[in-house]
Amino acid sequence: MPVSPSNFRYSGHETFVCRYAWLPKAVQHLSDGRNSRLFSDENDAMVRLGVGKNMVRSIRFWAETAGVIESLGDHKGYAVTPFGQELLGHDGHDQYLEHPSTLWLLHWKIATNPNGPIYQWVQMLNHWHRAEFTEGEAMGFLKKNLPPKAQSLSDRTTEDGLRVFINTFIPTRGRKGEVAEDNLDSPFVELGLLRRCGERTDIKSGQLEWIYSFAIEDKPGISAELFAYCLNDFWRNEHVNEQTISFGAAAVGEGSPGQIFKLPEASVRHYLDQIKQTTKGAITFQESASLQQVTRSSKADSFDFLENIYIPA
Repeated sequence: MPVSPSNFRYSGHETFVCRYAWLPKAVQHLSDGRNSRLFSDENDAMVRLGVGKNMVRSIRFWAETAGVIESLGDHKGYAVTPFGQELLGHDGHDQYLEHPSTLWLLHWKIATNPNGPIYQWVQMLNHWHRAEFTEGEAMGFLKKNLPPKAQSLSDRTTEDGLRVFINTFIPTRGRKGEVAEDNLDSPFVELGLLRRCGERTDIKSGQLEWIYSFAIEDKPGISAELFAYCLNDFWRNEHVNEQTISFGAAAVGEGSPGQIFKLPEASVRHYLDQIKQTTKGAITFQESASLQQVTRSSKADSFDFLENIYIPA
């Protein structure tokens, strides 16, 4: 089931990429339950978090999008989600983002958020099918695909979102090649998901633009256990009423592990070949000359996919 265009978020990041300390800090400050209104009183949050007002808003945006905090509604503030507590809480699996799987997991959560998906993430990760792109090409693509209700969105908003997407994965550099201070703390640069691969002249402006390409290759940092977690998450988000899905759905379907992690089909098949053992039979893969399908059994409802990443069964 594709993401509903009515849920897209086009702004809220305040043009800041997510930084290393932000998600653990948000969880830490909300964990005891006494600071639920932390993000409701921005002046107080500025003091507690030690950042400016725009950064307070950006921290809230990224923590919500990554699924580690959630709104309590009716102006009651925010709380840490069960996922956020289990991952980043006081006794969580990886409180300080040290485990090699954690950044990939948070990238997955941001890219597949079912409640408030970021427009640029959904479009560029799922629907841009060429090997390379420039900012100008991507802007044309994003504007063309805006839902009817978002047609009045300013070019600046779309452009800001695109630049945040790019800078999330690639450090910005000054004229002398130094990494810009504003991007030093972007953890997702480490994933190597996006690369600069050259320059070319834009036909309309005559200006040189960077060429970017997704790294469609094996990802050693993605363990079999992490892939299994994400496949189960994808199943719950997109195929909740189905017991089986095709190999193609897992490899190239919108919001699938294959698409979000930019994996070649051979890599997806490798993970699926292991998945029965990885999940103790909760998910299995059948492959023959006439059939390639993945089956999710009732065992999956009680299998702890998240714990399995950090403490393999």
